[in-house]
Amino acid sequence: MTAACGLDFGTSNTTLGLATASLPQMTALDEGETTLPSALFFDFEAHRRLFGQAAIQAYVSGTDGRFMRGLKSVLGTSLIDEETELGAGRIGFRDLIAIFIGEVKRRGEAASGRSLTHVVHGRPVHFVDGDEEGDRRAESALREIAQAVGFKEISFQLEPIAAALDYEASAVVDEELAIVADIGGGTSDFTVIRLSPVRRELPDRTSDVLASTGVRMGGTDVDRHLSLEAIMPHLGYRSPMRRPGLKAPAQLFTDLATWSRVNLLYNRKVVNRVHELVRDSAAPHLLARLLKVLETRRGHTLAIESEQAKIQLTTNDRASIDLSWLEPGLQAAADRCLLETVTATMSERIGNSLRTCLSQAAISPDAINAVFLTGGSTLLPTVRAAILQYLPAARVVDGDRFGSVGQGLTLEALRRYGC
Repeated sequence: MTAACGLDFGTSNTTLGLATASLPQMTALDEGETTLPSALFFDFEAHRRLFGQAAIQAYVSGTDGRFMRGLKSVLGTSLIDEETELGAGRIGFRDLIAIFIGEVKRRGEAASGRSLTHVVHGRPVHFVDGDEEGDRRAESALREIAQAVGFKEISFQLEPIAAALDYEASAVVDEELAIVADIGGGTSDFTVIRLSPVRRELPDRTSDVLASTGVRMGGTDVDRHLSLEAIMPHLGYRSPMRRPGLKAPAQLFTDLATWSRVNLLYNRKVVNRVHELVRDSAAPHLLARLLKVLETRRGHTLAIESEQAKIQLTTNDRASIDLSWLEPGLQAAADRCLLETVTATMSERIGNSLRTCLSQAAISPDAINAVFLTGGSTLLPTVRAAILQYLPAARVVDGDRFGSVGQGLTLEALRRYGC
């Protein structure tokens, strides 16, 4: 038997829903959990591939191998057509994404006992800001990858529209005008849409979508900036060189703080360069820590710790980052003030995108009945405030932060493919 599904392949997390009944059935993808961290680990010791939490745990425990996360971020960039080192060989980023999506498909098929042939793939409003051709190439790459792993019928739906469909199915009882804010790991998207129980039954909802906007910015950008400000100075970021006026190259630290670029630093050329920097540094003990991170391939450990600090700071005033694995007793600190500082630019851009969405829809903020919030980054206080300050009359509805988009995509798969 065959079936359709809704697939939300996210920068940080992935979900899959089966369109086999009148309501979406979300698949348990990771030890009973419906949310699978978008992480992949190649275990060189056991010659196996691990996914999700198992991938993260293997990497953190020090298993010899190669860790990948944030792969969705390469869509719309030149990296999608490039290769990266894997053991003694190399592998393309398209192949890496295919391995991950193929595993998600396999797990969905194992759970349902059906062959998944039809898929509604989620996609952000813009993979790339201000580049329609780059946007088209990114969607085309994702379509080709879906075909390569065995999907026969592939269509797309904007992620904020999918979240709106989930909200409509679960909570809308009267006609209303809503704005959906989907603030995820890699992108931040908005949709203004008319919703109602009656409209839910219509075969075509195109006229109900009044506008959609988005920016390529999300939670992983916060991870990067928080890492640069709180962690990387302990590794030599902005540290002086012996030659007056020179500092350690910032790009090394920016790459090390960026989920999708960490692995690019794991090569002999970069390591040799850092050896030279240690020799020429006025603070060689700091650069020596950077060298240790690269030689032990623990860059993603720093990204994980930055992400955890971000999460802690959404509810706490302070977070302590344990770097004792790098040097006994070494700690980094971050506080809510720093989180607000590193999210200021993101919050401003998100606010601008929201206003643009309302303007394109020709809707006054006071006319919005409800704002539906989904995506893990809606927990960030400054981001949440940036959204809500422009919608004073709207009822605030918090959705399933990691599941709403997938559930809406599955509803759309049911409508489009009738499985």
